[in-house]
Amino acid sequence: MSVFDIIAAVLTLAAVFSYANYRWIRLPTAIGVMLIALVSSLALAVVGRWIPGLAEPAKGILSRIDFNQALMEGMLSFLLFAGALHINLDDLLRNRYTILSLATAGVALSTALIGFGLRFLSQAAGMPLDLKACFLFGALISPTDPIAVMGILRSAGAPKDLEIKIAGESLFNDGVGIVAFLILSEAALEGGAFSIGRAGVLFLQEALGGAAMGLALGWIAYRMLKSVDNYQVEVLVTLALVAGGYALADALHCSGPIATVVAGLLIGNHGRRFAMSARTRAHLDMFWELTDEALNAVLFVLIGLEALVLDFSARLLLVGAAAIPLALGARWASVSLPALLLRRRRPFAPGAVTMMTWGGLRGGISIALALSLPAGSLRDALVSITYMVVVFSILVQGLTIARVAARVIPTPGSSQEI
Repeated sequence: MSVFDIIAAVLTLAAVFSYANYRWIRLPTAIGVMLIALVSSLALAVVGRWIPGLAEPAKGILSRIDFNQALMEGMLSFLLFAGALHINLDDLLRNRYTILSLATAGVALSTALIGFGLRFLSQAAGMPLDLKACFLFGALISPTDPIAVMGILRSAGAPKDLEIKIAGESLFNDGVGIVAFLILSEAALEGGAFSIGRAGVLFLQEALGGAAMGLALGWIAYRMLKSVDNYQVEVLVTLALVAGGYALADALHCSGPIATVVAGLLIGNHGRRFAMSARTRAHLDMFWELTDEALNAVLFVLIGLEALVLDFSARLLLVGAAAIPLALGARWASVSLPALLLRRRRPFAPGAVTMMTWGGLRGGISIALALSLPAGSLRDALVSITYMVVVFSILVQGLTIARVAARVIPTPGSSQEI
């Protein structure tokens, strides 16, 4: 089967599942598509036990798809740019202390808590994991996924200021999470030692280097957009900025996600205001909205179908189920501490911590990082546990965000800040 055949099959499934969700299920697109794909995978696996070979063609297609490469080196840059394009920079700067603390100290605290917690859970289940491997899981599951967060928050009815906090954090905490993942994977898989100095160098190279590159490339694209008034050319310039900029950042070992986000913020704010006509803005928004929706549908189809090739033992199911409240508890602690420390500078209203805990969704990035590990029993275990946490996050948390918001968020007119 050729690459084109695989892409055609996945796109067809995404279209069929999106149609079925819109016509009959009526869930948010990302959740509905993933739910249909997940149920289809489980049904195929169950029926395949009685009809040998039934699930093999689907497994064959999935085995040809490198989920990590497809997301991290393909779709991610376009999804991040589309999300950053519509975030107001003034709102982001107003919440900068909250977002910075959540994206750095919050991720570090969550990684540690989940690492120690998973070590205890795995020992209790009779399949003890090395502490370094447990911290590795903490690093890949702690960052909230901007794709899942922004795709679902839009339909949840969360207050704008709170949405900015959650979405802003999710856009920027990937750099910290990926740096922690790289350091810990080196220590866990290659026998290296954790080094604060190396972690600092990697952070500067990945996060700050990515931000600087995104700013530089975004500025070049802005000047190009300002010098023309042709929406076809301008859309093409933004496509080149995303694809070319991400590839260049990867080649220079800078954070492609952060570079893309910074460039998207620059084009979405400064570029939209000073370099585009109303006609160009309308076409640009329509193009990137369609790109965002289409790629989101494909991504969540792949997440749902991934269940078909995972091998869940009874012990893994037990540990994975226990890891769900562990991840939620660590998320609550990693939000509560910054809220406590920032209460004088930027107070959190009652209910904001609960909402940010429940709205901190995990998604495809966590699965992609787990799948990037070398093949073996450790990867199989971490991928299965990660998958269970991600599926719960998207299906359960994603479907109940609006209800949680209605219960815990102060009524309109309240003088309390969120």
